[in-house]
Amino acid sequence: MLDDRAFMGNRVTEPVFFRADCTPSISDLCGWTGAEVGEGADIAAAVHSVAPLEHGAPGDLVFLDNAKYADALGSTRATACFLNKRYADRLPAGTVGLFTPEPYRAFGVALQKMFPVAVRPQSVFGTRGVAPGAIVHPEARLESDVTVDPGAVIGPGVDIGAGSVIGANCVIGSGVRIGRDCSIGAGATIACSLIGDRVIIHPGARLGQDGFGFAMGPRGHLKIPQVGRVIVQNDVEIGANTTIDRGANRDTIIGEGSKIDNLVQIGHNVTIGRHCVIVSQVGISGSTELGDFVAIGGQGGLTGHLKIGMGAQIAAQSGVMTDIPAGERWGGAPARPMRIYFRTVAAMEKLATARSDKT
Repeated sequence: MLDDRAFMGNRVTEPVFFRADCTPSISDLCGWTGAEVGEGADIAAAVHSVAPLEHGAPGDLVFLDNAKYADALGSTRATACFLNKRYADRLPAGTVGLFTPEPYRAFGVALQKMFPVAVRPQSVFGTRGVAPGAIVHPEARLESDVTVDPGAVIGPGVDIGAGSVIGANCVIGSGVRIGRDCSIGAGATIACSLIGDRVIIHPGARLGQDGFGFAMGPRGHLKIPQVGRVIVQNDVEIGANTTIDRGANRDTIIGEGSKIDNLVQIGHNVTIGRHCVIVSQVGISGSTELGDFVAIGGQGGLTGHLKIGMGAQIAAQSGVMTDIPAGERWGGAPARPMRIYFRTVAAMEKLATARSDKT
């Protein structure tokens, strides 16, 4: 039996779940990201791990993207740091500056190269092919190099593309199509769905279950069968325990490249445009349409049958009850344009303060 004190003492540092697949040189990092270095930089120096800026040690790669953390740059001991040139004079002598206008993106590119297994859910069983304990219907079709973990159930008529991973205890319903190089996390359930290539679905997500459709009235609430589908286009990522309802009489669509956080609810017939960002605990009611590049902050709520224009931004905890034009920023509950929302908050604060002074 493990000694509790020894276990507790080591558990912060061991085990390490992700180890670098390579030790890139400064020259490699520049080649991957387009970053530039100053004159005389040691481009042969290598990094073997990553760290937060303030904890960077020799051999580590760090980044500075937010001015809030600029004071930590002077004390880092990291081998290399992605940063904007405006911070060049704060670099310690032992740290090579990797200058780029997008330090966080560059850091992400390097992480993908160094830690490829962290990019998407992998087989928890460490297997290739169909593992013992998985149930694959004889009428399912799996292309080459598909991994299916123990406990997964794959129904009749399912198609799964090459390089995809189906996690432990997943349930893939009859007729579902999953493209190539997808990852379906453990315990996810997918029904009535067509999924493109390079899609990541994290553990516990539910796609294609009933939409919430009832004809309500004094005689009770009549269930309306939901006979549509969920369409997930290429390069979408869907977070853990997110639910996406299938359409009622049309399809629920998630557009190419959109990123959906954990614990999001997307109702039936919703259309999400391309490259949208939807943060945790957002709820989108049925038949609402989002244009491309829409961003919604955490816990935002949208009623049904709305149109949110391309590039609109909705602040966290907003309650959206009307259409939002393209490119606008809205916040509050009920949501309104941010300039009006801020004026409203300021006016209420002034009124509250004035009344408090009188008492």
